[in-house]
Amino acid sequence: MNPSGVPLELPIISLTPADERLPRWLKKNIPKGNENHFTARLIEELGLETVCESAKCPNRMECWSQRTATFMIMGNTCTRPCGFCSVHKGKTEALEIDEPDRMAEAAARLGLKHVVITSVTRDDLPDGGAEHFYQSVLAVRRRIGAAVEVLTPDFIGKPGAVERVVEAAPEVFNHNTETVPRLYRQVRGRKSVYRWTLELLARVKQLNPAIKTKSGLMLGLGETHEELLDTLADLISVGCDFLTLGQYLRPTPEHLPVVRYLPPEEFEALGRAARQMGFSQVASGPFVRSSYHAREMAEAV
Repeated sequence: MNPSGVPLELPIISLTPADERLPRWLKKNIPKGNENHFTARLIEELGLETVCESAKCPNRMECWSQRTATFMIMGNTCTRPCGFCSVHKGKTEALEIDEPDRMAEAAARLGLKHVVITSVTRDDLPDGGAEHFYQSVLAVRRRIGAAVEVLTPDFIGKPGAVERVVEAAPEVFNHNTETVPRLYRQVRGRKSVYRWTLELLARVKQLNPAIKTKSGLMLGLGETHEELLDTLADLISVGCDFLTLGQYLRPTPEHLPVVRYLPPEEFEALGRAARQMGFSQVASGPFVRSSYHAREMAEAV
């Protein structure tokens, strides 16, 4: 049941284990045309990073061919060794003060109406990079006046960081839950805390109820049906508006293995269940990622 006590239409979880071959529904056609080259050249010209490329997103060619991308600020080196992510880990570099303006220029040339900004985790910075997020949101607004969605790290131990990002008043504040509590340490590493994910999303709503909050989970890491529904109920309890559910895909043999591939019909059923629980917008499917069709989700409200 959802928090209001309404019975949910529950999906049947398949027990098909993952193997080395991708199932047929995880095969993608390469989009035709050269629009993806325009996006790639622009990003290179302006010296920007995208999570599309750094995280080996399976939707990169599709999104870039539509002249859209998710900008990744503060470099391409992360301070957290998460078991699922292919972004490089190691020694970070100094922030580039002009990066927000370069990113806003890219958004203008791409003709974006909804700009998604994410980042590596920067535990080495006193504010975790909150000020850089703030300046990036403002730079986009000055340049093109577009709606902005931020996808931030957790800012654990960084007083005032969440508050600073909220001051920029992004239309959507996204912070990914990634997985269920039992798997948190294994998937996200020892520095990440499930409770803080919920507290961060709750804090955003407390500071500015007009901001839509959003979170996402990767499925197929070994979570149970009950654990997943309990996690979704936790997100509803802190006022989370938008939800994304997608299939975890192992980026390299050094990363966490896939325990199970969920078929499309299971994602559809989970999406229906999530809507019944109270999420205002849900994207659920094998290829769904945090910022996949983010504009459509935000504008559908």
